Amino acid sequence: MANSEMKHSKNIAGRFYCTDPDDEGGEGCIACNVCYSGAPDFFAEDDDGNAYIIKQPTTDEEIELCTEQLEACPVSSIGDAEQ
Repeated sequence: MANSEMKHSKNIAGRFYCTDPDDEGGEGCIACNVCYSGAPDFFAEDDDGNAYIIKQPTTDEEIELCTEQLEACPVSSIGDAEQ
């Protein structure tokens, strides 16, 4: 589960978030590119390739797409504040 106390500093505020790569709890982003290639309208990469949220989803379809990225993340670094 993503650590809500270690959010990436570039996340746009809202329901979904990515964790900072320096999260020592083991849920930090590893720059695998799954989320920002799967949903580039919502996820972006910083200069080191680590993911962050650039747009929060608003429709059911967008929420489903972001949830799919959360579930596909190999290190659980994507969080959903409503879960």
